[in-house]
Amino acid sequence: MSDMIFADRRDAGRKLAEAVNSLLARHPGIDDPVLLALPRGGVPVAWEVARAIGAPLDLVMVRKIGVPWQPELAAAAVVDGETAQLVINDEVVASANMTADEIEAAKAQQLEEIRRRRQLYLRGRAPVPVEGRDAIVIDDGVATGATTRAVLKAVRLRRPRSLTLAVPVAPPDTAAKLRREVDHLVCLQTPRVFYAIGQFYADFTQVSDAEVVAILRQSTGEA
Repeated sequence: MSDMIFADRRDAGRKLAEAVNSLLARHPGIDDPVLLALPRGGVPVAWEVARAIGAPLDLVMVRKIGVPWQPELAAAAVVDGETAQLVINDEVVASANMTADEIEAAKAQQLEEIRRRRQLYLRGRAPVPVEGRDAIVIDDGVATGATTRAVLKAVRLRRPRSLTLAVPVAPPDTAAKLRREVDHLVCLQTPRVFYAIGQFYADFTQVSDAEVVAILRQSTGEA
């Protein structure tokens, strides 16, 4: 079977919504969902799911801490919440000889960026309560899974009743690892040949801050 190519993130979201609806039908106990999107790319995907299942939409903010001379290589990730969560990739930290002080300094810098983005996107809106509810984390895809694992750990600490990860695409090995981190995994495809998430989108244009703000306003009936 050939790999599925999504027209854009909205198209992926509509297809993902069908799969999430199927999950809800199979598990009637998941009856109080709240969607947590990773900005920016996960927001248009999650909005289509939110509209389809009638669930509130919020953000889960995460920032990667890269190796100083190779920023795209994640040494750790920090996630906001009542208590900021730091998830360290021990293997990368060791190979890069990064010190605890370097990681702490980078953590402080990324938390400041998270605060800036939360204010920009949500304009002071209070977070949607997660405790005791069915949290569904959504992104436009997963590659290595390092950032996603950090997010899932942080969301678990908010004590949801259940935790689901829903994504359009992920490599098979990453999907298998993430499945152990959640109660339910919804992944539309796990292609063996995987170079980058954008490989599975006809249009993978970067989502702008303005688009994120517009979607969130629409989700609360402000637009």
